[in-house]
Amino acid sequence: VQVTESGGGLVQAGGSLRLSCTASGFTFHTRGMAWYRQAPGKEREMVASISSDSGVIDWTPSVEGRFFISRDNTKRAVYLQMTSLKPEDTARYYCNTQYDPESWGLGTQVTVSS
Repeated sequence: VQVTESGGGLVQAGGSLRLSCTASGFTFHTRGMAWYRQAPGKEREMVASISSDSGVIDWTPSVEGRFFISRDNTKRAVYLQMTSLKPEDTARYYCNTQYDPESWGLGTQVTVSS
């Protein structure tokens, strides 16, 4: 599994960002994918997940209604549209398979200022 995340940055509270992830090294269109995040001093958590055919989407309660996950199997890509960002969303964001995540990418840093 190889993944490359991009799109992070510094944004003010209430702002928006769109993260992108491209993946290789596995049969992308058969695997559920997810975005994860890890804040300093905290464990990595799953933020949102999407099934292989985009039919099932789930998210952690703290981002419900604000974050939206999507994928394009033709591009082997997963996206995370983040709106109404809060300072507590500050973290490094990673994408990986939904189940049994393997090699982690470098992630992309999201910093939300108050």
